[in-house]
Amino acid sequence: MTTDTQKDDQTDGPVLAEGVDEEPVEHNRRIFTGRTYLIVAGVSAFYALFHMAALNGWSIEAWTGIEIPFLPVFPMETWNFRIVHIAGALILGFTLYSARAFPDEDADVHSPLDYLAYLALLPALYACWTALGFAADIQGGVMWNGIDEGIRNAEIYHYGYPLLAATAAGIVLGWLRPRVRGTIAPADLVLSVCGIAVAMYLITIFGTLMRNSTGTPFAPIGMSLAAVAGTALIMELTRRVAGMALIIIAGVFLVYVFVGDLLPGFLNAPDITWQRFFSQVYTDAGILGPTTAVSSTYIILFIIFAAFLQASKVGDYFVNFAFAVAGRARGGPAKVAIFASGLMGMINGTSAGNVVATGSLTIPLMKKVGYKPTTAGAVEAAASTGGQIMPPIMGAGAFIMAEITGIPYTDIAIAAIIPAVLYFVSIYFMVDFEAAKLGMRGMREDELPKLKQMVRRVFLFLPIIILIGALFMGYSVIRAGTLATASAAVVSWFTPYRMGLRSITKAFELAGIMSIQIIAVCACAGIIVGVISLTGVGARFSSVLLNIAEANQLLALFFAMCIAILLGMGMPTTAAYAVAASVVAPGLVQLGIPMLTAHFFVFYFAVVSAITPPVALASYAAAGISGSNPMATSVASFKIGISAFIVPFMFFYNGAILMDGTWLEVIRAGITAIFGVFLLSSGVQGWWIGDRAAWPIRIALLIVALFMIAGGWMTDLIGIAGAVALYFLAQVTRPKAATS
Repeated sequence: MTTDTQKDDQTDGPVLAEGVDEEPVEHNRRIFTGRTYLIVAGVSAFYALFHMAALNGWSIEAWTGIEIPFLPVFPMETWNFRIVHIAGALILGFTLYSARAFPDEDADVHSPLDYLAYLALLPALYACWTALGFAADIQGGVMWNGIDEGIRNAEIYHYGYPLLAATAAGIVLGWLRPRVRGTIAPADLVLSVCGIAVAMYLITIFGTLMRNSTGTPFAPIGMSLAAVAGTALIMELTRRVAGMALIIIAGVFLVYVFVGDLLPGFLNAPDITWQRFFSQVYTDAGILGPTTAVSSTYIILFIIFAAFLQASKVGDYFVNFAFAVAGRARGGPAKVAIFASGLMGMINGTSAGNVVATGSLTIPLMKKVGYKPTTAGAVEAAASTGGQIMPPIMGAGAFIMAEITGIPYTDIAIAAIIPAVLYFVSIYFMVDFEAAKLGMRGMREDELPKLKQMVRRVFLFLPIIILIGALFMGYSVIRAGTLATASAAVVSWFTPYRMGLRSITKAFELAGIMSIQIIAVCACAGIIVGVISLTGVGARFSSVLLNIAEANQLLALFFAMCIAILLGMGMPTTAAYAVAASVVAPGLVQLGIPMLTAHFFVFYFAVVSAITPPVALASYAAAGISGSNPMATSVASFKIGISAFIVPFMFFYNGAILMDGTWLEVIRAGITAIFGVFLLSSGVQGWWIGDRAAWPIRIALLIVALFMIAGGWMTDLIGIAGAVALYFLAQVTRPKAATS
């Protein structure tokens, strides 16, 4: 019987990662075939290629001398580029994502509701035609303004009302119509046309002097009507690709705009008309602001980079390399999850996406070597969440941080090194101590990829190295990302997955699809940022923080932590950080905390909100793979990542953790913090000096760990002395515990 169990526990041949680079297909994602697939794939690839060309200023005319009509001139005007960026995502998003999840069996292809959708297409097309007419009038010399009665009537009755009617009909019919996975619903076609109508009008009007009238009574009414439709389209797409959490929060903020004048205390806001708000929300004070600025530049560029790495199967290599390096250690697959998630996080940047990519392989193997399903899912969730604080890419939030603060991205990446090390080291200790308590083994030699073979292909890390090197040689982020993307294609020529024209086209197609969620989320977060900007609630929250800090600064930091986590629950990190950076970070800066420290504090908690109960996206994704209870998994992942909730307070007490200080201070801070994290993990897991620790020792370990984390010379000495005392105490009490 024992022999049979051992056989069941073995794997025939080495474990090799395959398909890690493949994008998971969501429950409401359409799957096309034939001509429809070719058209959608072509649009997606063109969308990604458009961004690469615009960001690098490519010009066919400059290269060949051939002038092609109707092609945009690069670089484009900033607002126009961002409007096209969002419009393209809306078109792709509504084409690819249904309003609801698909049933197991498709319904009838035709539905009576389709006739209503085709009917709704008429006002949408009429709005587009009207917007073209406005452009022709302006081109002909008409001075556009928000006061002329004729212009106002044309904007309301010939553009605004048809557009709003078509948008509302498209959204409602999309919800009601039976779903068919292989076809584009006519209602979603209506929404795509509405997205085009919004873009056409805004590009036309923002090209006139009316661009300066946003947020004033002189703004054309059409600007507000287009923004209402655009906001509804963005929120509907965000709901489809990212769930309800961000929509609920954005909805609360939108309601606040119009009821804020009725609220008491610091929540009281000025009375704002809907025309004034919506004429300003679709500008760089809201939707076209920092979040979309980043998604239209850095984020989509690195999504293209990630798509090229995926097309060349680098993700598979990262996971196999992690298996070869860490698989032999006790509880091997759990440690593989840590290394693989860190490596994949450099090119992925989303917690749940990282879980699905690496967890589909590591979670079953963790269960196989003895981890409970809950623990296996929790380890993967915690490790994958750390990918977003892993330099050099660090997910999308770091780019938004650079945009908001004006701090160079390279400085942010350098500052993130020690926090990222602390995060992954703490998870490693937690996993190792859990494996030690359960007496787990590592994986056998024949179960693992050969390290020698992995080392021979170490050149696959070259695109990451080129990216880092280019950034620190002074190249712009755009140029560095472009060079790294090109190098990913070149490196693939030395592997079985050589990237030719077809593979490169496929990579651009994949990039276009991968970008939809993050673009929608950033645009939706821009709505919230616009509310904060116009109502001034962020400034009033800062004054509340200052009042709390007068009593106790640590209490103010704790309050800021709670708000950052609360805002991030159920939201993608990008949106969570963008909102928290607008609400919480300014208050921290007013407390006298350096800007980089304040934003890192907020960013860290926006990241770990993905493993914070009760709404923990990464933990829920991991629970789906491990077959465990989602709430239990989120609690376990919170425990495994517990040090991540303490590290941000270290930034405040010891700036050297963020590389702010002399080399000696930075090195000392790093070493003592790692030792503090080791003690903290020992206390949480109850494993100290090779044996289980009694509760008094566990509590003492937690206290000693806090002394080490504080960062001062005296506290470090107290912490070291306490650790030594606990070591001898454990040695003295161990024989007694063994005999009992």
